[in-house]
Amino acid sequence: MKTFMSRAALAGLLMGASMLATAATPAPKGAEAFIVSPEDGATIKQDAVIKFGVKDISLAPAGDTTAHSGHHHLLIDTAPIAAGQVIPVDAKHVHFGKAQTEVKVSDLKLTPGKHTLQLELGDMGHMAFEPPIVSEKITVNVE
Repeated sequence: MKTFMSRAALAGLLMGASMLATAATPAPKGAEAFIVSPEDGATIKQDAVIKFGVKDISLAPAGDTTAHSGHHHLLIDTAPIAAGQVIPVDAKHVHFGKAQTEVKVSDLKLTPGKHTLQLELGDMGHMAFEPPIVSEKITVNVE
């Protein structure tokens, strides 16, 4: 019985520790992400630059443990990621893990036509904050 209780206690501790390890990073109070340009509804060419901004949070590269910091992820034609979830790496979730603040449209390989763009900030491990820090979603027409 003692062995069973010891194993149950150990399992409980490990489970609690694993839950803490995956807990979402709290978003700094008032933190915002926004798209500086282009404007919602704009028609843009392949040589256009999409510029990102933040308020009340610092930008830092992925892996940097500086408190109250994160980095941009550009969401293309998709919805934000839930708090505490790792933001995937694919054509719809473009990572800017070096704390970049802009990207050329041509680098995104967007096809001509309408696309939605939205920013989501991720913490040092590309995890969505709690609550998620997302910009307003804009629609652009790529020529």
